[in-house]
Amino acid sequence: MSTAAFEYYRANQQQFLEGLKRLLKIPSISTLPEYRSDVHRAADFIADELRTMGMRLVEVIEGGPDRHPLVYAEWLGAKHKPTLLLYGHYDVQPPDPLEDWTSPPFEPAVRNDNIYARGAVDDKGQTYLLMKAVEGFLRTEGGLPVNLKFLIEGEEEMGGQHIQEYVPKHRDRLKADAAVICDTEMFAPGLPTITTGLRGLVYTELEARGPAHDLHSGVYGGVAPNPLQALAEIISGMKGRDGKIRIPGFYKRVEKPSKKELEAWRHLPFNEKKYLKTEIGSTALTGEKGYSVLERTWARPTFEVHGIRGGFTGEGAKTVIPAVATAKISMRLVPRMDPKEVVRQYTAYVKKLTPRGIQTKVRVLSSAPASVVSTDNRYVKAAAEALSDVFRKKTVYMRSGGSIPIVGILTDHLKIPVVMMGFGLPDDNLHAPNEKFHLPNFYRGIEAVGRYFEILGQE
Repeated sequence: MSTAAFEYYRANQQQFLEGLKRLLKIPSISTLPEYRSDVHRAADFIADELRTMGMRLVEVIEGGPDRHPLVYAEWLGAKHKPTLLLYGHYDVQPPDPLEDWTSPPFEPAVRNDNIYARGAVDDKGQTYLLMKAVEGFLRTEGGLPVNLKFLIEGEEEMGGQHIQEYVPKHRDRLKADAAVICDTEMFAPGLPTITTGLRGLVYTELEARGPAHDLHSGVYGGVAPNPLQALAEIISGMKGRDGKIRIPGFYKRVEKPSKKELEAWRHLPFNEKKYLKTEIGSTALTGEKGYSVLERTWARPTFEVHGIRGGFTGEGAKTVIPAVATAKISMRLVPRMDPKEVVRQYTAYVKKLTPRGIQTKVRVLSSAPASVVSTDNRYVKAAAEALSDVFRKKTVYMRSGGSIPIVGILTDHLKIPVVMMGFGLPDDNLHAPNEKFHLPNFYRGIEAVGRYFEILGQE
């Protein structure tokens, strides 16, 4: 290992933590228009850090009035060495419900070796560790073992339209040998992990309309169509209690994991009872019979309802039949499932299930295909070596049930492998109150990424 860079990492841990706190204090909630200025403030913070640490050609790329900025930077001074494209996102999810946070979501607090704040692990903390890994070499050696490009976005939590438009138009500028993303998790504490697969996503808004305006349920109940009742009927018709999704043709392209992959999953340190208690916190697990928990969360498609809006939901009583009701519904996809085909299947089945007197409309808010990365390439192998060197354990491979749309975009348009070496933990409360990042993982993550650069630069 480069003595100077790694000594820098260890000597500046407190400085790194303070910098992360400053970033976490910015409420860069991309999906809420009232936080637009804060999203831009976070982009400027990232750009300023990249300039200060010695990256070249740092640019904040505006995308128009309805887009949040991208941040691009490059350092291309390592002749005849590989070029890596480092991706991250600086936007965050809304923090609601606020009353469930132990400390305010945008006032970072350190407790028990964890830093608590919205965005701590998803993805400000993991983006920031990529930056600090680069800084260590630039500050101590004046250069890097490999060539690097940063592309950091501010719309990941709301669909990523700007980056989806930018990448296909700028293939030459973004040309690289591999991409690196730190937006995933480790399978267990202290166990270095590379994620090899992600589920895809189709996120929709389903609107149901009935009467021309709200109606008195006493006067019109029994004859007027009720959009909320219609949504309940449509949703219950989409998935049975057995966990099977009933949309015709939905499973026809589902690709099963290989026997080798399934066997590897069986050897991971997974305890179903502990998982139920510590991560789910319910009385039972649900889903399709005949599949393990890891199969259900990593390799099977899903249908989930995220919210229903309509009618009267305030305190007290109001006997109203609403004119309109809306549901937020998503489907997670697995390899070979085509998001466009799934949207067609879903829309057609919504139409079939729609009761008399109701008009329905499906709006697609975001979509992305599933992705699987081969472990049989030098960039994944070097990442596994780097992680093992720092964590002193053999690196394991897993899939993730989540979706990172940029993975499919980079694979399709740049034709490069995407290395997903994340440092979050299963209990980090992504998208939930009390989100956290385990600080030992933050510091070791910096070292692991630095070691990764070093290994690739020596080949």
